[in-house]
Amino acid sequence: MPLWTRQLSRCCSLLNTYNIIKSAELRKQSVKMWTCFLEPSELQCFCPYRYYCHMLLKNFRTLHLENHRQFCSSSTEPHQTSLSLIDKPKPEIVPTLNTEELLQDLDDELPISPLEKISEDESLQIKAAPPPPLESFSLRDYVDHSETLRKLVLLGVNLSMLEKHPNAGQLLVKLDFETDIKKILLFLNDIGLEDTQFGAFLTKNPYILNEEVEDLKTRVDYLISKKFPKEAVTQMVLRAPCLLHLSVENLDDRLGFFQNVLGLNPRKTRNLVTRLPRLLTGKLEPIEENLAVYEEELGFSKNEIRHIAHIVPKNLSIGKKKLTQVFDYVHNVMGISHELMVHFPQIFNAKLLRIKERHLFLKFLGRAQYDPEQPSYISLEKLIAMPDDVFCAEVAKAEVTDFEKFLKTL
Repeated sequence: MPLWTRQLSRCCSLLNTYNIIKSAELRKQSVKMWTCFLEPSELQCFCPYRYYCHMLLKNFRTLHLENHRQFCSSSTEPHQTSLSLIDKPKPEIVPTLNTEELLQDLDDELPISPLEKISEDESLQIKAAPPPPLESFSLRDYVDHSETLRKLVLLGVNLSMLEKHPNAGQLLVKLDFETDIKKILLFLNDIGLEDTQFGAFLTKNPYILNEEVEDLKTRVDYLISKKFPKEAVTQMVLRAPCLLHLSVENLDDRLGFFQNVLGLNPRKTRNLVTRLPRLLTGKLEPIEENLAVYEEELGFSKNEIRHIAHIVPKNLSIGKKKLTQVFDYVHNVMGISHELMVHFPQIFNAKLLRIKERHLFLKFLGRAQYDPEQPSYISLEKLIAMPDDVFCAEVAKAEVTDFEKFLKTL
């Protein structure tokens, strides 16, 4: 009986010894893991805020010291005397982390935590850019916040003129220069516009930046297919920036309108719209009304109307009131025939006041002779096209001062 009791006691002692050794090994592995994990470089990536790094290091130091204290106390317990029959393992010395050095490194490299209090002097040194306004009546309030607007200004775009277009400002602040605007500029360069012309063009027509490049190319290809030279297309786009907003169907309808109504052949139709491309972009109703006035009220034939439009395309878009007033004075007061007006249709484009002043001065001098079959004939071109000094010297045969004194008597 005593022998069995001693053997049982010996087995229990060996079992306790085994448990103590395994606990020490697990505690040692845990300390190694935390030591490897808390390397300075990895710790900075794990915790970007200084406040939490301090707390983590503080907790780690407490945990490390507590584990070390427990390990030392467990190593000195009385039941370890039963290890006299076996070799006692030597505890491995685990290197401790130099937390002071780590904290010093963190102070130099980590950003300030948003939870950390700062002094009043430090707060005054913080500079934050003001946010863009939610709404404004001028684009200049957004220039500092928009790279797109700054680059457009460098191209020569006049923002003060551009913002007068409806919804143009809202369009520009939403566009990105690289993805939305650059491709349009490359297209304009391909059709013949120079870099120095981009600013004026976009100031007049900012809405082209909202068009698809493929649609723009399709419209240019249509004009070229109608035998418009590329140079003519470039000039048409410059003089009528909204031309490329017209669809192919709309362009075809408008070209057909002028060709059929005026009775022009394709070559003369191209010549007409190339010289005045805004005939294609404007409304057609005023032009139809003017054609009716020329024929029904002023008494011109269709052939004469065709000649007037071909020589001076702008006569098609003159206001009805001005057209009738000029014709009434030139025809009924000065006695100019339809034939002379057809030969010099620029008379409809002249200022009525200029015509009256010079006619009255010539009449005062007795030189108002507009019949080409009579001597001292004065053509309509000489009457309105010359500046005052040349008109007085070559036509009126008088001094400019005499003409100015006469004007004061009117």
